[in-house]
Amino acid sequence: MLSIKGLTKVYQGSTKAVDGLSLDIKHGEFIAFIGTSGSGKTTALRMLNRMIEPTSGTITINGKDASKMNPVELRRKIGYVLQQIGLMPHMTIKENIVLVPKLLKWPEEKKEAKAKELIKLVDLPEEFLDRYPSELSGGQQQRIGVVRALAAEQDIILMDEPFGALDPITRDTLQDLVKELQKKLNKTFIFVTHDMDEAIKLADRICIMSEGKVLQFDTPDNILQAPANDFVRDFIGENRLLQDRPNIRTVEEVMKVPITVKVDESLSSTVKIMRDKRIDTIFVVNNEQKLLGYLDIEDIQEGVRKNTELIDIMERDVYRVRLDSKLQDSIRTILKRNVRNIPVVDEDNILKGLITRSNLVDIVYESIWGEDEVTGADSQ
Repeated sequence: MLSIKGLTKVYQGSTKAVDGLSLDIKHGEFIAFIGTSGSGKTTALRMLNRMIEPTSGTITINGKDASKMNPVELRRKIGYVLQQIGLMPHMTIKENIVLVPKLLKWPEEKKEAKAKELIKLVDLPEEFLDRYPSELSGGQQQRIGVVRALAAEQDIILMDEPFGALDPITRDTLQDLVKELQKKLNKTFIFVTHDMDEAIKLADRICIMSEGKVLQFDTPDNILQAPANDFVRDFIGENRLLQDRPNIRTVEEVMKVPITVKVDESLSSTVKIMRDKRIDTIFVVNNEQKLLGYLDIEDIQEGVRKNTELIDIMERDVYRVRLDSKLQDSIRTILKRNVRNIPVVDEDNILKGLITRSNLVDIVYESIWGEDEVTGADSQ
């Protein structure tokens, strides 16, 4: 779908910012450009939509030479998300979302329908469409920035360090959202990052650059198992080189059976379940086992004191992972967020399992000391 051959950029009086970049990117792939400052990753990204004109080389999109396209029309066909978000402060959220469709002269009813469709995709209420950017949090604004890039139904989305200015928790949540959107919509996402953890988590393939050249372009697993050279190995970091067991790849392979309570249960019966199972957190589901929220001991105590219903006190904002999520990402998330457990759901939000700190301990120990040492430690 996207073919890059010998792409080079030389600024006047300087060395090559990008030197002979050649990549073939398939439709629906998630690609990461990563490297140190000055590696050429951002220049490479911006040449794809001709925000920066190449010195030489070709970019072919669906068999068409990008250099022969009108650059303005080309940019309208390629979504673009940047770190500063770039929402227009004097426009409502709806007007921001449909900015490109307006330039493409879409009818009003089509723009309205698209705005409603996209805001649902990022789990924000429709009433936000009439608000202004200043009335939204930074994370909410970034969600709008992401869906705005999808509004004109572009097949290619470019992202220039879109999560760099966000706090770690908001960044984690948005990374998961973007990956889910990319899979659901089957779009080609190409993003620039300086964060190797982010690249490993999101990308199908990673392009590691230095001094304008590609050092390695491969899947995260292949790069972690076989770094191309010492620079790549040092850039990845020894702590990332396959931290998990080689035979365990997804959370589904190590998750536990979660203890749940139905949303219409009484608080007293919930307390009994938690006491009998000796747990301090319980997940709330409906009759179809869809995850609705969770309760902890503090919530229960508050509910009993106020004589309220379970549904009124449960926490609805639950960080969750999908069945096919990488185990490494869950380890990092549990450590970064300092949480005790993470629920595992399928694509329909059906609760399937639970990842806890305790059932990751042996895996982490093995990555540090090896299986023999862990076995020896357990026997003492």
